[in-house]
Amino acid sequence: QVQLVESGGGLVQPGDSLRLSCTASGISVRRYHMGWFRQAPGKEREFVAIFRSDSRTVYEDSVKGRFTVSRDNVKNEVYLQMNSLRPEDTATYYCAADSRLIWSSQRTAEHYDHWGQGTQVTVSS
Repeated sequence: QVQLVESGGGLVQPGDSLRLSCTASGISVRRYHMGWFRQAPGKEREFVAIFRSDSRTVYEDSVKGRFTVSRDNVKNEVYLQMNSLRPEDTATYYCAADSRLIWSSQRTAEHYDHWGQGTQVTVSS
């Protein structure tokens, strides 16, 4: 049984940093494409970043240079380091995994088989 558990969310001020963690069980994160998505109230779930099984990373344009996705194969975890946070980054952040994701599908939530429950990030002064 695959389980993804996010943690690390919270309430921060603009310009602050947070590191989200995604702890996986039932899969090996090094063999899966591990994505991060976010969903704000009233909006669709949107792609944030991905750490592919071959270690390539891709970022949504608005987070490039501010967010960094990484992986720890020993701990079987994936991380999203978020710096210079903005109010528009406020959302529930989800970890997702898929073993067969092709390059053209990686930004689409429907193509991921496994999801976590999400962790809330609120950026507000």
